Amino acid sequence: MPPDALAATLRAGLLSFPVTHFDADLQFDEPRYREHLAWQSSFDVAGLFAAGGTGEGFSLTPAEIDRVVRVAVDEVADRVPVVAPATGGTAVSIAQAQAAQAAGASGLLLFPPYLTEASQAGLVEHVSAVCRATDLGVIVYSRANAVLTDSTVAELADRNANLIGLKDGVGDIEQMTRTYAKVGERLLYVGGLPTAETFALPLLQLGVSTYSSALYNFLPEFALRFYAAVRAQDRTAVYAMLSDFVLPYLDIRDRSRGYAVSIVKAGLTAVGRDGGRVRPPLTDLTEAELAELTTLVQKVA
Repeated sequence: MPPDALAATLRAGLLSFPVTHFDADLQFDEPRYREHLAWQSSFDVAGLFAAGGTGEGFSLTPAEIDRVVRVAVDEVADRVPVVAPATGGTAVSIAQAQAAQAAGASGLLLFPPYLTEASQAGLVEHVSAVCRATDLGVIVYSRANAVLTDSTVAELADRNANLIGLKDGVGDIEQMTRTYAKVGERLLYVGGLPTAETFALPLLQLGVSTYSSALYNFLPEFALRFYAAVRAQDRTAVYAMLSDFVLPYLDIRDRSRGYAVSIVKAGLTAVGRDGGRVRPPLTDLTEAELAELTTLVQKVA
């Protein structure tokens, strides 16, 4: 998919990161992953990001990431764009970008470099090197040790025609305002804070037209209703859904570090679709927490 076409497609709808299923030995469970992808692609979602954050991409080997991306492309790419990850240092990210293109992915999400700090000039060179290595449209994730300033985003957009988007994992209102004022509609802006529904309505005013919904993994119809209410700026509906489900869900999520991923797999189990376990260093919800989540999910499922 040409980068500009991918940007237009992703901008127009809700996005999601499918979980990656593991078997009892915590190895990739391809049949269950395919089943999940088929279910996810049966709804009106604009794009699926394979082996991303909610997909535990950080716990997968490069070979596993390549396999997960290839399975996703094979299973749903004829219906929904599949965006692959690029992680780690520049050399690793370039290799993953090229592997994603060879696998037939529609685009690339570039994660922050692993375990190092960098200057804005260094981040410009990192992102640009990955963009040069592929013909795919690239979305850069501004988060953690790779928070991009407005000037950096503008420079990257000028230097790299296939840079199509910025995913914001910070939520700095002033920085997003400065970025949109400087770059405008040249880029697609994706909300990337954990449980993005919490921030979706205010960020819409800053040009963030879509977001990646973890809830879509196990409550796709609810997630799509929520997204429609956000785009319609229906504050009454948004806050009703926040109060009824999202905020109580956050209360469970916030009980332990890493639960932003664990609770999504638990959510699948809560709706009868068996999300399975997370890999260490993440930990699964307790039985009591799963029971609490199941009761909460039943109110909106």
